[in-house]
Amino acid sequence: MSQPTERRWEYKTLRPPCDETKKEAEDPQATLNTCGDDGWELITTIEYTGGETKSLVFKRPVEKAPVATRDSSL
Repeated sequence: MSQPTERRWEYKTLRPPCDETKKEAEDPQATLNTCGDDGWELITTIEYTGGETKSLVFKRPVEKAPVATRDSSL
């Protein structure tokens, strides 16, 4: 019988390049596609007060680890 597995995630943040007006300097499409090719999924953006630099937040699953089971004989 197989052991149950626990889903685990790793996270990554990126800041798109910005110009002097704090606006994105270029379309991040190529970066997003590269991250997607590496298994990363964009899950949200974080925009700071005043419209300053945004962060892009990604996640992807890490190798699943078996869930520890408690020995009922103890």
